[in-house]
Amino acid sequence: MSTYSAVSLAVKDLGLAAQTDQVDDVQRVLNTSIDYGTFDLLSRRVKNLGVGDELQKVVAYFKTPSGETPAGFRRVMRLAGDTLIVDLERDISRDTNGAKRPTKTLYSADSANPYEVEPIAPFIANLTCNPGIIYDLFLNNPEANVGNKYKDRDEVMTALGDVLGPGCDISVELNNPFNPNFDEILEEAERFREILSPWRVVIKVPHTGPVTADNYRQLLTGNGQLDVAYDKGSTADMLRGHRLALKLHEHGFRVNFTLMFEPYQAQLALQARPAFINSFIRHRKLQSERITNLLAAYESSGEAHVVDELRSYLIANDYLPAGSENVSEKDVLAKANDVQRHRGGRDGEPADGLDNVRHNLRALRQANLPDTRLIICSMEGPDMYPEIDRLLTEPEFEDMAGRIVITTEPQYLARFTSTNQVVSYQRRFMKAADGAS
Repeated sequence: MSTYSAVSLAVKDLGLAAQTDQVDDVQRVLNTSIDYGTFDLLSRRVKNLGVGDELQKVVAYFKTPSGETPAGFRRVMRLAGDTLIVDLERDISRDTNGAKRPTKTLYSADSANPYEVEPIAPFIANLTCNPGIIYDLFLNNPEANVGNKYKDRDEVMTALGDVLGPGCDISVELNNPFNPNFDEILEEAERFREILSPWRVVIKVPHTGPVTADNYRQLLTGNGQLDVAYDKGSTADMLRGHRLALKLHEHGFRVNFTLMFEPYQAQLALQARPAFINSFIRHRKLQSERITNLLAAYESSGEAHVVDELRSYLIANDYLPAGSENVSEKDVLAKANDVQRHRGGRDGEPADGLDNVRHNLRALRQANLPDTRLIICSMEGPDMYPEIDRLLTEPEFEDMAGRIVITTEPQYLARFTSTNQVVSYQRRFMKAADGAS
């Protein structure tokens, strides 16, 4: 270990002359930490100090106080002749002035309600919303959109940007990913970028499966069932989400590639170069348990009505398409056993419904996408978040903690800030304080 390894050094210790037209912005980066080896190299190579174009754009856009760089950016250095240039790169794991956030694991909220987001805003690095969250849960919900203050999606997005500040990404989903006109999709994405800035906007692109512009209205009428099996669409249809994600990436947008439930979706999803992939856990775990219980009930009883119940359950949850009411007992049991087999996880792993999370972290570790993160999403009940919390301490994933984002409704996260003993101790404290007065 170097004698100087414990010495705290910063760019200001180099004593460099600021570029004349950048004096004010140079003040923002003087406290940038450097190790002794870098200090030794730079002290022999550079004479001047400047800042990059990105830094100048970022601090101007976010109206950053003098002497600071905003949250959501890491500082990077490069050489330009005898000048050291300090610039900014987007990194939601960073707080103000490039400091690391308190934990490697990041948190996110599923909400488009500025009133709901405000209390949690300082603690999250991402926000996710989709048309259902924007319109059903907020804009068209008079209990949430108090006094009908917000009139349209643009107003909501603007308010969320103001509440969250520069350090938080905002993942927002397109209204119609099936639009055959990519120019119109791009126009919608550009509008989000205009409202939220190029640095914060992330476009959510869903896996589309067999759903298409021609058949999606089947989901909106009658029993809402699609007449095509989830795994039987054409190649072009099944890869529409992947192609859309890749095209948006090529146009400079970061993409949150969503609707990922099974482990086998991950590797193909990563081919689209997304900034985020997802592991949905709630419905997958609940459905797995229901299917397992029905299979066990049939194995023990052999009664035909159990198969009927299983068939109805598989249709209702889209494992079988519309029109499958007469599918044979053999085929029903085969489909149910396929689901059960694929969801087993590795031998010895806990039956916590997080096998898809573990798989996706392993896939992400092997990928050539060092900045791509996994969003763990869709959770409820007393067990799911505690199980995720335990997973984050598993030795196998120690190196992946900085690649994880946990997202859910703010109220669900809030419940895990408390325990019964909080109430018990507060009772004791408040009684003592009341007596003292």
